[in-house]
Amino acid sequence: MTFRILLPLIAVTVVSSASTLVAARPAKLPASQPKITTPQPVQPKWKLYTAPDGRFTVLMPGTPNRNTQYQKTYMGEINLEMFVAQPPKQEVAYIVTYNDFPYSYGQMANPQLILNNARDLALKTTKSNLMSQRNIRSSNGHPGKEIEYINTGGKITKNRMYVAEGRLYQVMAITTRKQHKTLARTITGYLNSFQVVLKK
Repeated sequence: MTFRILLPLIAVTVVSSASTLVAARPAKLPASQPKITTPQPVQPKWKLYTAPDGRFTVLMPGTPNRNTQYQKTYMGEINLEMFVAQPPKQEVAYIVTYNDFPYSYGQMANPQLILNNARDLALKTTKSNLMSQRNIRSSNGHPGKEIEYINTGGKITKNRMYVAEGRLYQVMAITTRKQHKTLARTITGYLNSFQVVLKK
């Protein structure tokens, strides 16, 4: 999988290698011998992941890889923290990102304006068409937006964004059109599991 970072959003391309099956003529089996069954792919074990700073929790298929990017913006230098998990043999990536805003900007900016700008930038940087959107709130009342979009390569992203305590969170699942329907329930469960943990 190759990740291309474009602050404050991420354009992710899932690169999957298709396995090549070699057809062979099966040998005749004696009538008494049981049929050979093909083992099913092992499903990933989902577990609750808590961010290193303790400010969010989410169910992930294994321990995600963490990456930090530093970017200069008109607001000053921003750190983008990214957590990525990709189950083996599945064309899907589960991603949580966040960036903290400078204090003055976080206090003044309208959350809906931040969310709308994040949506527009996501569509622009990934060259995607918006499929659906709706306003949402986190379990503890922070404003958010859910968007679903498809890029020119056929990758579908479902993204829930929240503005909470000076931080923009993005909780994403990126998959192929082929696996979009079969993973729909899993993706919804993943998105629903995300919790913003309030500062003490």
